Amino acid sequence: METTTIFISLAIILLLFIIIPGIRIINQYERGIVLRLGKYRRTLGPGLRLIFPYIDKMAKVDVRTTPMDIPKQEVITRDNVTVNVDAVVYFKVLNAEKAVLETTNYTYATSTFAQTALRDVTGNFDLDEILSKRDEISEKIREIVDVQTDKWGIDIENVKLQNIELPADMKRAMAKQAEAERERRAAIISAEGEKSAAAAVAEAANLLARTPGGINIRTLQTLEKISSDPSQKTVIMIPSDILGKLRS
Repeated sequence: METTTIFISLAIILLLFIIIPGIRIINQYERGIVLRLGKYRRTLGPGLRLIFPYIDKMAKVDVRTTPMDIPKQEVITRDNVTVNVDAVVYFKVLNAEKAVLETTNYTYATSTFAQTALRDVTGNFDLDEILSKRDEISEKIREIVDVQTDKWGIDIENVKLQNIELPADMKRAMAKQAEAERERRAAIISAEGEKSAAAAVAEAANLLARTPGGINIRTLQTLEKISSDPSQKTVIMIPSDILGKLRS
């Protein structure tokens, strides 16, 4: 009886101090990196896992695609304009073992290197190119960062430039330029309209001149419009033959 009691007591002690502390649950989107006495032992997949407590340590690594904001960076463009640029990086851990063993903090390391790449790449473009070639610049940054983070087991899936903040004086200059362009286009449209109207009037005048009695009919139509106005008017009619003699 005493032997049975001792066996049960040892089993309970074993359960409380060895088995239960060694139970780990790893989610589907995680991987577990196990270090035994400080040395890499194995990588655990998702599910209910058991490690040796006190001698094993496990670090969980999220292997989902993770968006990471790059803080606003002050950049001097190739044409010596100071702008503030920020971006977002989408990365994914492909090798959880490298992510834990090759760097102290893979997220911070990726963010820091992406900031440096952002400044270096955008500094090689003019302001107009930065505004018009966002996709090209983003791809160059992605390629540079991806090469560096590959040794950490991280894949850079995408980089997107978000906000490009211009200096206040540059904003005012661009606004004036845009306003001047709108006024120029409006003047061109107005001139084209006047040109078309003048051509139509000239064509109508030539048609009336070639049509016998056309001028007289047009004169009568004008008099009709004038007579419908209640205001007082004095109209002096001169026969067309007298006008012809006066012209000659």
